[in-house]
Amino acid sequence: MEMLAPYTTLRLGGPARDFADATTAEQLVSVVAEADMNAVPTLILGGGSNVVVADEGFDGLVVKVSTRGVAVSRDGEQAVVTVQAGEDWDPLVARAVAEGWAGIECMSGIPGQVGSTPIQNVGAYGQEVAQTIRCVRAYDRRTRQVVDLEARRCGFAYRDSLFKREPARYVVLAVTYALDISEMSGPVAYEELARRLRTEVGGRVPLARAREAVLELRRGKGMLLDPDDPDSRSAGSFFTNPVLSAEQARELAVRAPGHPRWELPGGSVKVSAAWLIEQAGYPKGYERGPVRISTKHTLALTNPDGAATTGDLLALAQEVRDGVREKFGVTLVNEPVLVGCSLPE
Repeated sequence: MEMLAPYTTLRLGGPARDFADATTAEQLVSVVAEADMNAVPTLILGGGSNVVVADEGFDGLVVKVSTRGVAVSRDGEQAVVTVQAGEDWDPLVARAVAEGWAGIECMSGIPGQVGSTPIQNVGAYGQEVAQTIRCVRAYDRRTRQVVDLEARRCGFAYRDSLFKREPARYVVLAVTYALDISEMSGPVAYEELARRLRTEVGGRVPLARAREAVLELRRGKGMLLDPDDPDSRSAGSFFTNPVLSAEQARELAVRAPGHPRWELPGGSVKVSAAWLIEQAGYPKGYERGPVRISTKHTLALTNPDGAATTGDLLALAQEVRDGVREKFGVTLVNEPVLVGCSLPE
């Protein structure tokens, strides 16, 4: 058996019954297809940065994605970059900045692998991968075929996609991004980042400046992987920012006048999960046994000494979720994928 905790950024999770390391797309497809034919439960594991694995582990086959390769071509004023799923995300962002490819610079410092980015529609500081993804190559476990899905077929939404909604169907093999050839960033869409860059929202700055500012912000929130920083032993943001209907937003405005909010198309409203958590009585550094809320950011739940169990973490997550719901009537939704475990209702 292979212990899964070392493969996750939380350093939590029990053993896998079987374990395979796929180093090519062909091997990845072959291993998954064989497991499916034999009705073996299968978990596809990338960088382990957005997953919470049960203490009991996984009673099946865990396939570690270790595929490598980046291919670049040009289409007019865009660089078309096709990246194998096992490539680490942040080195790709660093290369894009160095090469003068704009569109993903504000997602600097996000841990994990490229293959995970379309699943979660990864985003930060006003950018998300749906804005630049041209195509996702995936193995369709239902039809047993490799398919190329154009972005419009991927069902992208806020931290959501077709791949997330049908987690047992698709295995991401490669992602193709179309990035603008430019030394300047995309329009800065996030007020906090604009302040750090001393520019206005909608302004543009050199790519390297944008990356440096984002890395500084993430470091200050414990959101960069750092073995010397206990706050980075997390799965990043544990809860997504709630998106409320107009009616739900009106109800929250009565309970919490003046709360941070962002108007979205169609009348819906996005609100700050971090603000809700803190105002519900769970400040930075709040502890429950061996786990705690990050001392730098209320959205991150951490295993600071490496001594916790998944059960400890989920108990804290449940306490926070229920506390926010009781005070504000808003139910927070976990962002990491829960494997073999769940948050009790």
